[in-house]
Amino acid sequence: MQPYLSVVICVYNEEGNIFPMIEQIERALIGYDFEIVYVNDGSSDRTLAELKSVHNDRLVVVDLQTNYGQSLALAAGIDVAKGQYIVTMDGDLQNDPADIPMMLQLAEEGDYDLVAGIRAKRQDGALLRKLPSRIANWIIRQTSGVHLKDYGCALKVFRADLAKSLGLYGELHRFIPVLARLEGARMTQADVQHHPRRIGQSKYGLGRTLKVVSDLILMLFMKKYLRKPMHLFGNWGLMALATGLLINGYLLVQKLMGHDIWGRPLLILGTILVLAGIQLITFGIMTELQMRTYYESQDKKPYKIRRIYKSELV
Repeated sequence: MQPYLSVVICVYNEEGNIFPMIEQIERALIGYDFEIVYVNDGSSDRTLAELKSVHNDRLVVVDLQTNYGQSLALAAGIDVAKGQYIVTMDGDLQNDPADIPMMLQLAEEGDYDLVAGIRAKRQDGALLRKLPSRIANWIIRQTSGVHLKDYGCALKVFRADLAKSLGLYGELHRFIPVLARLEGARMTQADVQHHPRRIGQSKYGLGRTLKVVSDLILMLFMKKYLRKPMHLFGNWGLMALATGLLINGYLLVQKLMGHDIWGRPLLILGTILVLAGIQLITFGIMTELQMRTYYESQDKKPYKIRRIYKSELV
């Protein structure tokens, strides 16, 4: 039977947090029909062994072939999830499952496709976590036009159809609200609790911010041109072609008036612009056709699942 709610948690070397996290979720969701989908993202410690030792018929464990990173691990968990609503959260006990009922109620009553958490009182280091996060949040808000307060909070509640329509890779999990807006989603925010990490080490830091900036460039391209690449290449191509034709037209008039135009730099520039314009327009058409083929026929997953464990089979 399809559960009403799927809680998706991606973990990498979180062996000490497995049992406490599951206990917290069970307490927070008493009375709900739910499943817990854990994604083991190539952990090198005893995370998988700890998950396999849990005897809970709500638990589904997705063991990935290798470490793919948070975005692809999240995509795998969302693909496996069967709930009508999907909750995503970190597995380090910093997100509080007690906030899930409030967020779910907000999604149901407000008919929202996405409810994003805001860590009102963050409990982590100012230099390595808060400062890079604030910088990244500001950059994303300014460039994407989607003005959420906290892009880095993993605790979110989605309608399943929205969650499954998001193409996550790289570090794009941070851009989920932007991707959701591209899908026409209705979304809101809610203050949630945030606890200090008690067990294990954080995988975040300044290096993650650099990855975010790299993916931000990709995100901007996706936001404007992924679905209509002809708008990018075609516009530049038309401008180059028009400029080249104007230059060559001017030179043609000069030639008809008896002036020598051969060897003039302007002739070379005009010819180059015309050729470049034709090439850009042609490339835009080819890219447009390729993207349409991609969307119509692409069904290959960017991750590989080694095995899916369910408690009754463990």
